[in-house]
Amino acid sequence: MSLLVVGLSHRSAPVSVLERAALSADAQVKLLQDAVAAEPAAEAAVLATCNRIELYADVDKFHAGVAELSTLLAQHSGVGLEELTPYLYVHYEDRAVHHLFSVACGLDSMVVGEGQILGQIKDSLGKAQDLHTAGRLLNDLFQQALRVGKRAHSETGIDRAGQSLVTFGLEQLASGTAVDTWAPGKKALVIGAGSMSSLAAATLARVGVGEIVIANRTPDRAERLAEILNDADDLDVAARAVPMDAVPGELTRADVVVSCTGATGLVLTASEVAEAVAAGPVAGSPAGAGGAPSRFGPGAALGGTNARSLTGPAAAGSADDENCPLDLNAVPATAGFSVLGEAAVAGMATTELEQHAAWVDNGIARVPGAADEADAIAALAAAAATVGRIPERRRPEPVAPQPAPGLFLLDLAMPRDIDAAVHRIPGVRLVDIESLADASADAPMAADVDQVRRIVADEVAAFGAALRAAHITPTVVALRTMAADVVAGEIARLEGRLPGLDDKHRSEITQTVKRVVDKLLHAPTVRVKQLAAEPGGAGYADALRTLFDLDQETVDAVSRAEDSTEKNSKNRGPA
Repeated sequence: MSLLVVGLSHRSAPVSVLERAALSADAQVKLLQDAVAAEPAAEAAVLATCNRIELYADVDKFHAGVAELSTLLAQHSGVGLEELTPYLYVHYEDRAVHHLFSVACGLDSMVVGEGQILGQIKDSLGKAQDLHTAGRLLNDLFQQALRVGKRAHSETGIDRAGQSLVTFGLEQLASGTAVDTWAPGKKALVIGAGSMSSLAAATLARVGVGEIVIANRTPDRAERLAEILNDADDLDVAARAVPMDAVPGELTRADVVVSCTGATGLVLTASEVAEAVAAGPVAGSPAGAGGAPSRFGPGAALGGTNARSLTGPAAAGSADDENCPLDLNAVPATAGFSVLGEAAVAGMATTELEQHAAWVDNGIARVPGAADEADAIAALAAAAATVGRIPERRRPEPVAPQPAPGLFLLDLAMPRDIDAAVHRIPGVRLVDIESLADASADAPMAADVDQVRRIVADEVAAFGAALRAAHITPTVVALRTMAADVVAGEIARLEGRLPGLDDKHRSEITQTVKRVVDKLLHAPTVRVKQLAAEPGGAGYADALRTLFDLDQETVDAVSRAEDSTEKNSKNRGPA
């Protein structure tokens, strides 16, 4: 049997696809049950987080396994196989081990180095154990992945490279302001009481928010989380729990909202957020705050580098106005619109453009600073000479100033909890998994990442060697069992031929024969385990069975006995 993983993550698929492919808790259970019921798979485990969905299995056929696991993922995610396939990745044997160990260390996370993934891997193993879909291979693999992840965090500075997804999201909300400066005094609403929501609540409390309200469909869990926050000695925050139907009212009071539920539909719609903003204390902010400046500088219009209105000297009626191809009286007195700029001459024919450039040249003395615009218009005239006309451009419309954000929304759910259309509501800032994925693409990597990669490589090699050595162990046990049977048979035959042999001599002879057999088998069995642990060593078990004519049924019986012992010990819980 061989390890296979088929999945998709933020690295292989757009967030829109991940959102649609997200698996509910019930869907994960059904997927595991169907996976082990399928012919190629003997074991299965699902790792489903906010930015990845992966199905691990122990399969006996690679191509059949890939086809079956891909089909199952499509069926249970609700995304068609043809649409899902381009985003799927496949890892096999050592590459599958390397992938899971990298995931456990946070190297494959959206926020490199984050430690939340360890809890998610532990939960994944626990679910597979509860459903009895994890056998010896996946138990060993996932428990070793947890150990590798813990080693990476304890032996390196990978924690300096990464942070929790919650902290990263809060940094994006704060838009360059230090979170511990931005957060104090704010009122927070946390929707959900699972592991990610609990982390969000604790993080908000640590950065100084004054109040945290927790809403959850199961009131007991919300109340328990609020109690933990209130009782924590190192936190100074007032926390309380509310039912989900209280969310609209709490939304009007909140400054920060973090949502991470397992809901399959939207928890907050754009209309609900808009109503809360209109009704709440954050409905307005100073005019112009947060308004986007023109890319040409403050007060500039699209039409010119140093925009001037029509009230300046160049616009006043003068003897030279008749030389301007523009009908100055018909041009609206739009603030920031410049008769010397590009917008004024949009659509002019070449001859008119040249005439306008000459008019600008004559007006340079009357309009300080117009020389640059005259040069720009002359350049436009030269360029337009090849096509006869410059492209039409719509005259720029004044941009209404946008209010500074007063309500900050962080959506960490997959599929999303908060309607993406919320970002269009003035005074609201939304950060979700999609925007976090974009922001994390440019995040710097720490030097410790290379050290973690070396740890992963070493651990993959060690795990592979142990796995290959374990593969030959039943054969070695069967060989020693056969040798013990031969010794027992020969001692019995000796007793038949020498019935008067006393107990002392019988014991000496028995021990001597056993020592001879043990010495003869010691070197080859030790060496075959060493050879089997090396890459390509799987064939040594077959060679041993052939050389000593071992019964395959005996070897299989040993394997079943070991699997039963392993299952009884490891299904007590993950490491």
